[in-house]
Amino acid sequence: MACAQTGSGKTAAYLFPLLSKMMTRGPLPTPQDSGDYGRRRKAYPEFLILAPTRELAMQIYEESRKFTYRSFIVPRVVYGGTEIGPQLRDIERGCDVLTATPGRLFDLLERGKISLRNCFFLVLDEADRMLDMGFEPQIRQIVEGADMPGIEERQTLMFSATFPKEIQHLAQDFMKNYVFLAVGRVGASSGTITQRVLWVEEEEKREALLDIISQQEEPGLTLIFVETKRSADALDDFLYHSGLKVTSIHGDRAQRDREEALRSFRNMTTLFLVATAVAARGLDIPNVTHVVNFDLPGDVDDYVHRIGRTGRAGKPGLATSFVNEANRNVVRDLVDILQ
Repeated sequence: MACAQTGSGKTAAYLFPLLSKMMTRGPLPTPQDSGDYGRRRKAYPEFLILAPTRELAMQIYEESRKFTYRSFIVPRVVYGGTEIGPQLRDIERGCDVLTATPGRLFDLLERGKISLRNCFFLVLDEADRMLDMGFEPQIRQIVEGADMPGIEERQTLMFSATFPKEIQHLAQDFMKNYVFLAVGRVGASSGTITQRVLWVEEEEKREALLDIISQQEEPGLTLIFVETKRSADALDDFLYHSGLKVTSIHGDRAQRDREEALRSFRNMTTLFLVATAVAARGLDIPNVTHVVNFDLPGDVDDYVHRIGRTGRAGKPGLATSFVNEANRNVVRDLVDILQ
């Protein structure tokens, strides 16, 4: 169970040693009783990475492609919100390292397209999010209800920038004699981020945001977080009509639109991205110099992850948060983080 600050390289910290182990060991044989022929071939990944969002799953997959380039190891990715056909065809052509969101993986397990019998390495990225009340039943079905080797046989690794105590206790169900490895302070934000808190009444937020944007001197990307999908669309529309190059990402947008929005933000075609919690964890987008919490999250761990989209890999970053009477429940924890 490893906890380290946002932007510190946790993805490489599990990909590099586990892929190295696989390369040293060589490919595992397909089980003799698989009964798979032709196009009905079942995938037997050796290394499974579970991630909470489609965008993070895609990012981890792209990193695994770099590490496995010109090797015998074949990485694949499966996630919901898009057609299952192309993903099925991909995994039928072979799959050694599988990055997946829980829902789509569970669907493929039920269809008999994937077996976890050879899966001796399991990683939960953003593990505290994966084990909260939304995902935990699905994780149990995948880990305990499928044919994955038990905790005595497999190696299980969990990574996050935050690890609440109750999640640590829950995680013990999936691990054996685990080691808790903390780099820096558990749940703390990166020291390279300058954090600024402004008191702004709800009805004044839009004008305050425009003021902040007009005062920005350093060129770079600005990521703006809101709490709801409706707020994301409304703020996107407002900023667009204010003459800014802006796009948005949230759970109700089609997967193709979400990918296009991220692509245009990454390549700096659009300089502002309005996002809900789907972009709060794990995403590594170069040149994000400013994160704005237009709406403060209800949980301080979410705050740590949000502002961690800037100040990555030792670079400086700025985080601005709007606070008012509506945020009373999180202010005390926020003060602790700032101190």
